Order: sequence, then structure tokens, then C-alpha cells
Amino acid sequence: MKEPIGVILLNLGGPETLADVEPFLVNLFSDRTIIRLSPFPFLQKFIARRIAAKRAPKSCEAYRLIGGGSPLAGITGEQGRGLAEALATDGNFQVRMAMRYWRPGAETALAEFAQAGIRRIVALTLYPHYSRATTGSSLDDLRRAIAASGHAFELAEIREWPDQPDYVGCLAESISNGMAGFGGEPVQLVYSAHSLPVSFIREGDPYLDQIKRTIAAVEKSTGMAGRLCFQSRSGPVEWLTPSTPEMLEQLAGEGIKNVLMVPISFVSDHVETLYEIDIQYREQAKELGMRLERTDSLNTHPLFIAGLATLVKDTCAKQGWL
Repeated sequence: MKEPIGVILLNLGGPETLADVEPFLVNLFSDRTIIRLSPFPFLQKFIARRIAAKRAPKSCEAYRLIGGGSPLAGITGEQGRGLAEALATDGNFQVRMAMRYWRPGAETALAEFAQAGIRRIVALTLYPHYSRATTGSSLDDLRRAIAASGHAFELAEIREWPDQPDYVGCLAESISNGMAGFGGEPVQLVYSAHSLPVSFIREGDPYLDQIKRTIAAVEKSTGMAGRLCFQSRSGPVEWLTPSTPEMLEQLAGEGIKNVLMVPISFVSDHVETLYEIDIQYREQAKELGMRLERTDSLNTHPLFIAGLATLVKDTCAKQGWL
């Protein structure tokens, strides 16, 4: 019988109830990997609590409008079950998730693997594009949890997959389906990625280059050109531009009437798609005299799950585990 292998899906996490919002924000702002709130590490948590308390009411309203909490853990769980099914014929795999800023954390997955006698683990990021603020922070957290677990786990890491063929194929399919909804009218394709401080890119973060690799692969498949913008920025630092609201204003100024928005750096529905794009940006577009629609998130699309399975199998083969 083949030795069992554990797969940990790495993601951000999100508050599942409105009561979770403020503690979730505290966890997020306490991470010095993504933002240093003070030159002094011991002050980070204190300042994080103050920021979280100030932002919680606005964030609560956003989550209230999408059903009272983030669907991310539920969707990631479904992705994990689909992935386990896709891997079942190739080995003995168990799939768990590790949310960086909410539950379940890496410690929970590791404890379950240890109890099942699993010592080989594949960490699979659900961020297609590597950034130290996302995948980097999640991997650091996982490594800390492994070191603290007292178990001799072997870890293989899948850090990025910007042009994985099945991922690209899913995006191309979602764009074609989205375009069909406009009935042949002219449509401007817009890729909206999560923003990142410009300082990260200057310091060598590959996120922007990998976003562009994905778009190039998708455009090669679809033959349609799109424009790139960035959403979800906050705080008084220089962010990647143009922002998504700025892009919508620019398109309206050019006389564009129809916009199909692709959430390029997100694979699952969560507050950035369900609230920011579906509610905020759609309303802004309407006020500017435009119709805005969004492509479907990949979520549990069979081709997307097959792509994740290929990533895991290829990594295990390189490790000599299969």
C-alpha cells in the first residue's frame, strides 16, 4: 500500500459570522509580513486592535450584504473534497485546509495528519500568483506550525501556478461565457487583481509579473485583449495602479458601455468578488452609464480541480512520493 500523503490548501480565510469580523481583522493586521504598523514589533498587536476596531463596522456591513460572513472556508472545503476525489486513483491522499487569518489554522491540519500517520505533506497555495503577502506569509506560518508540532513532516511546496493549463483554460471558458451574456454588443474586458504596495514589487516580489503571465496565456487562448487594474487597496502607501474605480472612470470617459470584469487573482468567491465587484463596482459602473458583469469564479469547476490535482501529482512525482 502506498504511503499516505497529506495536502494542505493554503488560503487567507475570512470571518464566518459578523461577530468574527473584528478578531479576523486583528489577526490580519497583526501580520508584520504584510504590513509593519510600527518599527517596534511589540506594538504591532496593540495598533492592529485599534485599526480593527475602527474598520470593523464598515467591514461588517460588507459581509452583511453578502450573507453575513465569508463563504471562503465552505468553498475551500468543497475544493478539498473535489481534489481528494480527483487524486483517489493515483495514491492515498488526505486533503485539509489551512487559513492564514482564521480557522481552521495550520495546526489543526497538522494534528489530523499526525493522527493519521501522515508524514509527507504537499502545501498547495490557492493563490495562483506568488506574493510574500499571501503565499509567502501562509508558508511561513505553516513552517512555524511544523516546527512546533514535534513531528518530522516532509514538506513539498507549490508556491505559484500562473499559467497552469487547466487554470488558464477555466479563465478562458469563463470569459467566453461572460461575453455571450452581452448578446454580441461591444464589450471591454477588464482584469481586476488584488492590489499590492508598489514597494513589494520594487523589492522583487514576482506577483505583478505572474499576473501578466496569466493574462498573456489567457489572451493567447481567447484572442481577446483586456486591461489590468487593481482592487482592495487600503492605507497611506503607494499601491499598484490604476485602481479598479479609476479604470471604470477611464472607460466611461472613452464611451465604453459594457464591461466584463475578470477577478484574475481570485479563484474562489469571497468579499472581494461578491461585495467589491458585484455590488460596489457594478453600482459605480451603473452611475457612469455602463453595464458591468463579472465572470464566474472558478470555485469547484471540474477543470480547475483537475488542474490542482495535476499540480499535486507532478510535485509528488518530483519528490519520488508516487
